[in-house]
Amino acid sequence: MDSILVRGGRRLQGEVVVSGSKNSALPVLISSLLTAEPCFYQNIPDLKDVHTTLRLLTGLGVKIKRESHSGKPSQLSLRADSITELKAPYDLVKTMRASFLVLGPLLSRFGQATVSTPGGCAIGTRPVNLHLKGLTQMGASIELVHGYVQARAKRLYGTRIYLDLPSVGATENLMMAATLAKGTTVIENAAKEPEVTELASVLNKMGAKIDKPGSDTVTIEGVDVLGGVSHCLIADRIEAGTYLVAAALTDGEVVVRGARSDHLDSFLMKLKETGVTVSDEGNAIKVKGSGRGKSVDIVTLPHPGFPTDLQAQMMALMAVADGVSVITENIFENRFMHAQELKRMGGNIRLEGKRAIVKGVQSLSGATVMATDLRASVSLILAGLVAKGVTEILRVYHLDRGYEHIEQKLSGLGADIERLKH
Repeated sequence: MDSILVRGGRRLQGEVVVSGSKNSALPVLISSLLTAEPCFYQNIPDLKDVHTTLRLLTGLGVKIKRESHSGKPSQLSLRADSITELKAPYDLVKTMRASFLVLGPLLSRFGQATVSTPGGCAIGTRPVNLHLKGLTQMGASIELVHGYVQARAKRLYGTRIYLDLPSVGATENLMMAATLAKGTTVIENAAKEPEVTELASVLNKMGAKIDKPGSDTVTIEGVDVLGGVSHCLIADRIEAGTYLVAAALTDGEVVVRGARSDHLDSFLMKLKETGVTVSDEGNAIKVKGSGRGKSVDIVTLPHPGFPTDLQAQMMALMAVADGVSVITENIFENRFMHAQELKRMGGNIRLEGKRAIVKGVQSLSGATVMATDLRASVSLILAGLVAKGVTEILRVYHLDRGYEHIEQKLSGLGADIERLKH
């Protein structure tokens, strides 16, 4: 099992290019199930979760071709014109919850689908009841048999659906299902994340009729058939935010190419409050450090609030900031596991339920730490960048799910970082 070794104390400088969005890539690739026509996608990141999605789609009968340059996939073509399987097995769904998104497209286009329930995960339970409730309201018959959701419907019908929570996954699943339903579907309290908006954009390019994606209420007028599409993926806003935090932590000066300020509004506001200089340069964001940053309070909320996926990174920044920060996690009930590892590095952190009270220290010290999930992994790397001595992060297979070649990108900015193969 690989580990990452970081020798702290280097100021980051230069430019880094953000990869395509992981959280966009997965539903966009899955949306190819809605048409028999070929779909072409550019800027798909080379990540484990993408590989898992492609394995799942291949198992269903989707034909996949890759074009690559310099060893990196630059375009994927998918065609679901001869689907041979309507079941998503447990061994794939358990490793990546986004696999559950095949339920809506398969059911809407083929009238049936069998998908394993994903179960819980390290950062929280994230139940799929909102997905199933919405599909039932659209006319689906759903049974839970031996850990699998078995769904059937001769035809889905448009209806009004209210989501108790603005779930990204439920919004995406129901939106895809509604594109081929008969009549009009209205999803109220819908998720507003940029990845949801991008999926709607892709579906509209395929011939769907989706109105006001990215708002509280999304309206989908069903059509009989969808066509192919060619689409270039947006940059990953969470990866972008991670490199911006890295620059702030190391008192560096870094330009993050591909980062969009309109996707990171609430995060950038908090970053500016710490004292760093943030400049919007069109298709890039520049951060310039200003010495030791100030502590700020953070409350995670659904978009456009502060993203939960950047909470762990900001905790690393607050661990060495001047003052006391209160971080409140409202999205996932178990997303402070990185706090214990930061404490091993000298962080002064106290947990009180869904709140973490972080009192900034002058410096962290390198240690051997254990990654528990994707964002926790990268927060420990960030901490290692400013820690005195050497930090070794174990179980970094989580990293490869969401960060494309992170050690090479950080090395390009001047970090002393390497991957150890075990």
